[in-house]
Amino acid sequence: MSVQLETAPDALLAQRAKDGDERAFAVLVRRHSPFLIAFATRYLGGSSDADDVVQEALVTAWRQLDELREPARVRSWLATSVARRATDVLRTRARRDVQPLPDEEGPATSPQPDAVAEGRAATRALGDVLAALPEDQREVWLLREMAELSYDEIAARLEVSPATVRGRLARARGAVLAAMAEWR
Repeated sequence: MSVQLETAPDALLAQRAKDGDERAFAVLVRRHSPFLIAFATRYLGGSSDADDVVQEALVTAWRQLDELREPARVRSWLATSVARRATDVLRTRARRDVQPLPDEEGPATSPQPDAVAEGRAATRALGDVLAALPEDQREVWLLREMAELSYDEIAARLEVSPATVRGRLARARGAVLAAMAEWR
């Protein structure tokens, strides 16, 4: 693989990938997979499903590259796809009726069933709220709250000003807080 391709900016790689260049997409995958796996792991709470979620998101991304409107924001676009898949995993987990029984009884340190059910319901509600946010707000919220990026890092990734990031984040947080308050 050419050194030029390895050092090319995301926007160029994404555009070439949109044009069918598999090597350019492979560079994007290598470049962003560590972040996406860490992001999915945090989103899923340390789950072993993180690798699968990222793999599914990348396969889908390859198929849907023509939907990428801003090639320079490919990392955010991929993170949003990972977040959607992770939300689906969380919803699937919450729907499971059968929980495995422990092999042996241990001390009563595990959470009570009502607390577990409430936690799952809250996770589902948060996933629904995030899915309903406008994409620009959801993107900023996920990058700040889940990926723990600074305002400046988010601004650089999204190619907007830190003030824009703060505004979008404030609106997203307000919507999340209002929706979660109604949920309670």
